Amino acid sequence: MTVRPIFLSVVFLWAFMRPTQGGVAPARPNILWITSEDNGPDLGCYGEPMAVTPHLDGLAARGMRYTHAISNAPVCAPARTTVITGLYAPGAGAEHMRSAVSLPAEFQLFPRTLRDAGYYCTNNSKEDYNLTNAGTLWDESSGKAHWKNRGAGQPFFAVFNFQISHESQIRNQIAEADRIHDPAKVRVPAYHPDTPEVRKDWAQYHDRITMMDAQCGQKLQELAEAGLEDETIVFYWADHGSGMPRHKRWPYHSGLSVPLIVSFPAKWRALSPRDYVEGGESGRMVAFVDLAPTMLSLAGIKPPAWMQGEAFAGPSQTGGRSFNFGYRGRMDERFDCVRSVIGGRYVYVRNYLPHKIYGQYINYMFQTPTTRVWHDLNAAGKLNEVQSRFWSPKPAEELYDLQADPDEVRNLVGSRDHAGILAAMRGANEEHLRETRDLGFLPESEFHARAAAAGVCPYTMGHDPALYDFGSVFAAATLATARREGSVPEILALLERSDAAQRYWGTIGVLVQGAAAVEAGKDRLVGALEDASPMVRIGAAEALGRFGGEDELARALEVLVKEIDPAGDVFAALAAWNALDELDDRVRPVLDRVRATSAEPLNPPNERVAKYARSVKTKLLADLGADETTR
Repeated sequence: MTVRPIFLSVVFLWAFMRPTQGGVAPARPNILWITSEDNGPDLGCYGEPMAVTPHLDGLAARGMRYTHAISNAPVCAPARTTVITGLYAPGAGAEHMRSAVSLPAEFQLFPRTLRDAGYYCTNNSKEDYNLTNAGTLWDESSGKAHWKNRGAGQPFFAVFNFQISHESQIRNQIAEADRIHDPAKVRVPAYHPDTPEVRKDWAQYHDRITMMDAQCGQKLQELAEAGLEDETIVFYWADHGSGMPRHKRWPYHSGLSVPLIVSFPAKWRALSPRDYVEGGESGRMVAFVDLAPTMLSLAGIKPPAWMQGEAFAGPSQTGGRSFNFGYRGRMDERFDCVRSVIGGRYVYVRNYLPHKIYGQYINYMFQTPTTRVWHDLNAAGKLNEVQSRFWSPKPAEELYDLQADPDEVRNLVGSRDHAGILAAMRGANEEHLRETRDLGFLPESEFHARAAAAGVCPYTMGHDPALYDFGSVFAAATLATARREGSVPEILALLERSDAAQRYWGTIGVLVQGAAAVEAGKDRLVGALEDASPMVRIGAAEALGRFGGEDELARALEVLVKEIDPAGDVFAALAAWNALDELDDRVRPVLDRVRATSAEPLNPPNERVAKYARSVKTKLLADLGADETTR
């Protein structure tokens, strides 16, 4: 590694960043982001043997690639929310897919700050933030947005996003001329069944990456032809792992690992990362949460204290962290709560709703042929243990060795040889959740209700101990979901707590423990059907409906039918629809009433959330062989 003299770097940086005589604004670099969707680091420069990616490989040859870069979230909207805010999305209640939360008014997002500093900021063209008050961030955000529309001499920050590698493009028709990868030669990961459909999807995924690489090359050529290559710092990254099932939407390394390539021309080399080596690589832990403070740092602006990421370039760059952190919340119509820690070699996953299977039915995910054939082969009993695991409930904890097990299929939680690693990563997870005051441990309807009652945004509510006793709630969640033998009495005691969130985790703990816990806590669960909190009522009803007797089932069904009222809270209603779907044939006594209830919420936060309950209802009725007649 080449180490640059610190003195020369400082002098070089001062020469370009100092104000000039007459008060002229200091020189600042142009910054170009080239981004793509739904692809991991499956590029030639990252060693992928199937890759045909000459343009991005060329960018890496004159720049530097990061080998430990992650997206924080394995799906687009929460990942992009992390990018634009510099915050871990769970601390703001924004980790749920297509959610809608506000931030404190004083939290100005970085493109707005760059604009205030004189930058011309454009986005071409995807935003997809889980925010209601992002404000006017861009000089232009559309398919026509381009740096060329800036004022004379004005520095630019420009984003160009390519969707050709998106999940939806894996499964659609592709021209024969674009089919350059042989399905027979692709590598099928251990968890996927080796079928023609799976091989075709994987081959087309690589085809799409090649097509995406060509689009990136066109933009890089355009920059060079404009004479701006020597004036512009270039970043390339993808928004999360591949669109294949068990990659996208899942906070394993496969779902979070992304390519990140940075290229600093000689003029701006003093702003580059301290470990920058042209044509080299960096093993620094970087993540999407770091992009916002890094952009401000490159512009000579000190990142605000509220940003949780760390700049990895520019004068404000830090020494980095030991771990990266990932998260999974509600994915479209299905609820989940997963947190992960990624180190240089190991991945730790903590499942806080372990009673739910990995492969919950998500309508959009099931459009991919791999998902459908994988599901059907499991139902037919034709998969091996590793392949069938995706369709089973989850363990509380998972630990994987990426060096020995890149597919993340050999769980080392029970290994004595890895006990120290497990303890360290478990501790890192808990420390991170406490530091960020993760709102994912409140049900989505609950944190919205608490914030509204206090007249503040979710972030502010979550950072007020009087409104959110994180320590007690997190302790309840940990107890309820640890799958620890002999813990049923402690779990049932949670149902008596004054905090609704702790009572909610009591119902989750009963669901995790199953029939024995329902039998032991039947009277408390029946009482919880009249709880003041809808999520406690729904959790108790699901537990009694799944594992109780006929009398308990009848009471549970009455509660769930009331909770799917489209005039009620949209997220509580969605949770009730999910609970009904879990009951399978036990729903039949109220099937006509369920069928007659509209699944279209009257007050959805956005159009996409409005469709989620309908998706669950459609599946529920189809599974029961019922005609769908929806008002």
